[in-house]
Amino acid sequence: MIDATVVGSGPNGLAAAVTLARAGLSVRVLERNATIGGGARSAQLTLPGFVHDVCSAVHPAALASPFFRAWGLTDRVPFVVPEVSYAHPLDGAPAALAHCDLARTVEGLGGDGRAWRSLLGPLVARIDAVTDLTGSTLLRVPPHPVAALGYGLRALEQGTAGWNGRFRADAAPALLTGVAAHANVPLPSLAGAGAGLLLAAQGHAAGWGLPLGGSQRIVDALADDLRAHGGEIVTDAEVRSPADLGPSTVTLLDTSAEFLDRFGGDRLPAGYRRALRGLRRGAGVAKVDFALSAPVPWSDPAVAAAPTVHLGGTRAEIVASERAVAAGRVAPAPYVLVVQPTLVDPSRAPEGRHVLWAYLHVPNGSPLDPTEHIVRQLERFAPGFRDTVLAAVARTAPDLERDNPNERGGDISGGAATLRQLVRRPVLSSAPWRTPIPGLYLCSSATTPGPAVHGMNGWYAARLALRDRFALPAPLSALAS
Repeated sequence: MIDATVVGSGPNGLAAAVTLARAGLSVRVLERNATIGGGARSAQLTLPGFVHDVCSAVHPAALASPFFRAWGLTDRVPFVVPEVSYAHPLDGAPAALAHCDLARTVEGLGGDGRAWRSLLGPLVARIDAVTDLTGSTLLRVPPHPVAALGYGLRALEQGTAGWNGRFRADAAPALLTGVAAHANVPLPSLAGAGAGLLLAAQGHAAGWGLPLGGSQRIVDALADDLRAHGGEIVTDAEVRSPADLGPSTVTLLDTSAEFLDRFGGDRLPAGYRRALRGLRRGAGVAKVDFALSAPVPWSDPAVAAAPTVHLGGTRAEIVASERAVAAGRVAPAPYVLVVQPTLVDPSRAPEGRHVLWAYLHVPNGSPLDPTEHIVRQLERFAPGFRDTVLAAVARTAPDLERDNPNERGGDISGGAATLRQLVRRPVLSSAPWRTPIPGLYLCSSATTPGPAVHGMNGWYAARLALRDRFALPAPLSALAS
């Protein structure tokens, strides 16, 4: 019998496995697909020699993650941190740019620069405390009360109807709304504001880094470390029930809450199963990967400095787009998230060529092919984009679910990112990673602290397993060795 089985090889599953193996336990990871990584895989999706990120592409959360920082991520995986974290083109006006340097951003925003500094400067100055607050369960006394108060008041401002109060022009509110829209919820909202402020602050702190060679490099480094400490990974090993597992002392599921409900079955108390079934799914995404013959011909050349670009126009336009998705449709000019990694990492395409990754939000489960919607928005801000396209591969929301069942209906967040579900994720508990079944833990983005490539869900679940079942500590300092 082995000590621990981890179901799923996404970043959280591998973070859990590494933590357990480094504590001296025997660990086996089971992955249903032929390749490991879940939402952090990379593959040649369009043409030979063009390396695309299958889901996640840019990683501010990884650079800020206490788990990854202690584990030594940037010593194991080379990252490039662009000078411009993200850009936001506007019709008939210069694009808004969020530089890694807060002062340069303030200067570029003109009359709203001072307002941007007063909003984000204190969060940037206390970024480690803000990351600690948002990176764990909210059911605790904040360890950094000043940072918590400042973050909370700003989220309250930007998450309610008064969110335009501090800005006078279009650029700054559009720039911030483009980041808040990552949460894939109607805006303004407290959850969207919280996500946007955190991401924006990280953009001015450690930056929005990209791993050279693709997101798969993060996964492969975790897998290498797991194997170096005696762990094993088995691919093409789909798990449907406990009968598909060999004997082990603990089992950690890097899976959806729906899977946990089926896996645990009648062994789970009825109230707990109701809570799992009450975890509401969010809107989906639909994605297109492009192979390009040349860089994107942005109307404003300054946009070419940013690997990440938010398309959608003004704050009001993005609000209309996200509310349309919540109402069950896609706006004619939707919010589109674009990543162009070859601007800073030419290794991902043949010389002179480029890759582009883009998605829009859709109602959960929508079969919409997003290609034309995305191309139209790109043409809006980069006329001539169509002429650069060598190949394009679209994936609808159902396609994403077929590839990764955790992404039910195309929801890549493990459940809607609402304020209620950030507190109850998936249940109201100070230790939501522990299930009522002894030795069974949930370590996916369906738990606190939610989605993103940070490994924290897996690390928290593994710490609990080590304490509960093996009486072993797992301090972060131990992972650095």
